[in-house]
Amino acid sequence: MDDERLINLETRLAYQEATLQDLNDVIAQQSKRIGELENLCRQLAERVARIGQDVHKGSAEDEVPPHY
Repeated sequence: MDDERLINLETRLAYQEATLQDLNDVIAQQSKRIGELENLCRQLAERVARIGQDVHKGSAEDEVPPHY
């Protein structure tokens, strides 16, 4: 194998390793963000459920009797 070809292969390998590391960093960031978004969705779902329960509780008490 001549020197030029070896240098070319080493250069390509270095670029591939850098790209792989960049992709790994992006995946780690996305994984963290997905976790944050899942937590936020869970909190929002719980809040909506509580609001729904409060609406049902309050509507029976606030109803005007039929003779009004």
